[in-house]
Amino acid sequence: MIIYRFGRWRYSIRPRFLRLPFSLIYKILFKLTQILTGIQMPCEAPVGRNFRIDHFGNIIVSGYASFGDNCVLRNGVTIGIRKVGEKTAPQLGNNVDIGAGAKILGDIRIGNNVMIGANAVVITDVPDNAIAVGIPARIILRPSSQTP
Repeated sequence: MIIYRFGRWRYSIRPRFLRLPFSLIYKILFKLTQILTGIQMPCEAPVGRNFRIDHFGNIIVSGYASFGDNCVLRNGVTIGIRKVGEKTAPQLGNNVDIGAGAKILGDIRIGNNVMIGANAVVITDVPDNAIAVGIPARIILRPSSQTP
């Protein structure tokens, strides 16, 4: 997350020619982090407060994705585009918990207080207070008393 935050900070430098050396440093550090940890989290993807990666390794996030507050990712998660050339990716709400190996693809919205099961493949919108499990993901609505 330090490299991620450095990448976000460099955009605050307005004159492009002053930003270029910081962009080069960011690209090198980004690639090094990607090799060492197996996490590809580009700085273009906005994250909310208390964003957490529980277990590192094999995590790929599109720069077009966005995260709300209190989101949790586990190992093997992919969040990205569904088709080549698409410039949209999932928009995740607050309090989203994503299980190991889950794939969330396409121009979809994941609501607030959502749990996505391990190895689920989510390609449709998930409403608030729901659980998504299976391949393709089946949506199960939770009673509001079970929300975290």
